[in-house]
Amino acid sequence: MARRQSAWTKGFKDALRLRATGFDAVRHLLLCRIEKRPPKLDLASYPYLPRADVETTSTASYMALMAEAAE
Repeated sequence: MARRQSAWTKGFKDALRLRATGFDAVRHLLLCRIEKRPPKLDLASYPYLPRADVETTSTASYMALMAEAAE
């Protein structure tokens, strides 16, 4: 059980490192980690998908939203 949990944790870390936000991509990375095979995430096959650039939200941004919501 601990080994499987470790594979899940490492799979999620892979997804975060690669900025994989889609369910299918994250699932693919997790299964590849568990099955010990290399992942094949080639977005060249999906040119119609937009490129997503997701940044980490700062605490100041959250505080500004909370202040607006309180008004």
